[in-house]
Amino acid sequence: MTAAADGPRPGTPDGPTPAVPAGSTPTTPDGPTPAAALALGAAPLGNLFTALTDEQAYETVAAARRQGIRAFDTAPHYGLGLSERRLGAALRGHPRTEFTVSTKVGRRLEPIDGPTGDDLANGFAVPATHRRVWDFTADGVRRTLESSLERLGLDRVDTVYLHDADHHAEQAFREGYPALEKLRAEGVVDAIGAGMNQTAMLTRFVRDTDIDVVLCAGRYTLLDQSALTELLPAARERNVSVVLGGAFNSGLLADPKPGSTYDYAAAPPDLLARALRLKAVAERHGTTLRAAALAFCAAHPAVAAVLVGTRSAAETDDCAEQFRRAVPAAFWRELVHEGLLPAGLPGVPS
Repeated sequence: MTAAADGPRPGTPDGPTPAVPAGSTPTTPDGPTPAAALALGAAPLGNLFTALTDEQAYETVAAARRQGIRAFDTAPHYGLGLSERRLGAALRGHPRTEFTVSTKVGRRLEPIDGPTGDDLANGFAVPATHRRVWDFTADGVRRTLESSLERLGLDRVDTVYLHDADHHAEQAFREGYPALEKLRAEGVVDAIGAGMNQTAMLTRFVRDTDIDVVLCAGRYTLLDQSALTELLPAARERNVSVVLGGAFNSGLLADPKPGSTYDYAAAPPDLLARALRLKAVAERHGTTLRAAALAFCAAHPAVAAVLVGTRSAAETDDCAEQFRRAVPAAFWRELVHEGLLPAGLPGVPS
């Protein structure tokens, strides 16, 4: 494997950031941070939980482009390929140099003969036309990427992630990662990485491989800073870019109320109470909890982009506006004073 220090890394001053070009610029606790961009997560375009029409999906992407967003993330898992098809259709006709796309490997889609039922057991309101097969083999990685390119209608993507390898670690490290490394060396993709909802294995990828970027969902937010222990410091040390997803922890930090979700399940009462306290402090300081949640993610110096999944033009416009909204330093200081955030977090006045 190539040593991490052998050359400039994407996301550093000497190299471009993979799949996260400059776009909407946030106002963070210390002021604007041009290195962190807002990116669009396309899971909702795959009918996550509830169905969207094609028109609603295309309007979502059009709103993102209008707001200056140029990075788009998808996966075969999202709606059994529907997200990739819709994203590709929405971007068709735009100059390829004006956007970047990331997708994922690890779940290969196999057609089902005579499909019946839907895919809601996996979270997507689509017909169950395919089955997902876990496959981090070299052949599986290439076949999955080829199918993704066909659905997207593209001849290349900018970044490919190993997706949710939690229970397939050894195959992912032994076969999947070398396959991605070969694709990068061949110039098929610009950047390679891993995307997960946990930090331990992502930290292993950062330390033990030559990946360019990690996508970490929900583990560096106003409610969960577990990525701060090892992942984010390791990423800075190794010059690996970090894309953060799940800034709202699947909903709780967007609009905390009874019935809100945290990590896609009902929010526990203690976390709901904490989120309501965060919201109250935000309102006292003339900002919003949504703006604070996004600014918190963008403030860490290892973070190249913050990924938001929206399901309408209105939601997309709101996220972009919140991302640019000022968050007063006094707000952060009160959170630290009230014990709602630990002191000494990177980029957060205390």
